[in-house]
Amino acid sequence: MADHPLPEPEVAREWLETMLRIRRFEERAGEQYARAKIGGFLHLAIGEEATIVGSTRALRASDYLIGTYRTHGHTLARGSEPGRVMAELFGRVDGLCRGRGGSMHMFDLERRFLGGYGIVGGNLPIAAGFALAHDYLRTEDVTLCQFGDGASNQGTFGETMNLAALWNLPVVFMVTNNRFGMGTALERHSAQTDLQRKGEGYGVPGMECDGMDVVDTFRVTTEAVRIAREERRPVLVEALTYRFRGHSMADPEEYRTKEEVEEYRRRDPIVTFGDRLVAEGVVSAEERAAMDAEATRIADEAVAFADASPAPEPTSLYDDVYVLGGEVQGWYSVDERGAGVRRGEDIG
Repeated sequence: MADHPLPEPEVAREWLETMLRIRRFEERAGEQYARAKIGGFLHLAIGEEATIVGSTRALRASDYLIGTYRTHGHTLARGSEPGRVMAELFGRVDGLCRGRGGSMHMFDLERRFLGGYGIVGGNLPIAAGFALAHDYLRTEDVTLCQFGDGASNQGTFGETMNLAALWNLPVVFMVTNNRFGMGTALERHSAQTDLQRKGEGYGVPGMECDGMDVVDTFRVTTEAVRIAREERRPVLVEALTYRFRGHSMADPEEYRTKEEVEEYRRRDPIVTFGDRLVAEGVVSAEERAAMDAEATRIADEAVAFADASPAPEPTSLYDDVYVLGGEVQGWYSVDERGAGVRRGEDIG
């Protein structure tokens, strides 16, 4: 795509800083996984930083964001503390979810990031629920829901598109098309490979952005958010991006060639955006290097913070699992007092 005008210099600098911080954080996370500091699965978004930053910067602070299981960068872009994000990966008590969520289930309500979800496509109907709440509460808030290309084949995709269009919900769906659903190429898992068109039959118009270009991603997402906010209707955005690492750290990557990865690495969104800022005099080469050094320092501090954080006590295993006492107001699902209709009675 053609170059679009840069934002104000201070904004462009902040975008580059944030992308660098996500990249260095993800690299450190990968290293800590290899050292067995991080358990379970680890899905890195290295290569997708422009999609993350360009889309989140199109949101207001009051808007909501919901992602998949590849969401470390989203928490950082929304302003979560890097140390707490890394501590969550380590399963420590100082993590965003006190170590309960781990890599795939990040959550930061204060910054209106409402979670990463391990179930492919499981976040789509939840996002529609958020958007329905915006209408009930008569707010101007918008929800941005991000999911992978593989999730566009799930039944939840069609069901959610239909309801979102039927109820005119203020939600932007963004499919981050990184060309592979796990290890299956897009052409092999989707009959319609122009993913922005997948919502049209349900009444959800589509748009496309270059997910390797933070400026274009911001431009397209900003328009999609405007439509959702002002016209109160859903939009589907396809972000064409690429991940430089495997689907997860356990991925042997036998489904793509090294030559293909190297071809996309030449379009590294951080390198190309940084080169443009230097070429247009927004930052100097020295400032750019200093930004990178600062991003590395922040990532290293996050690792140290996480490593120093204690593990949850075994006695806390059942904390927050069950709701007890009078905390929930309502009726039990089964009334064992015998036949007869009882309305408005307390059966506690």
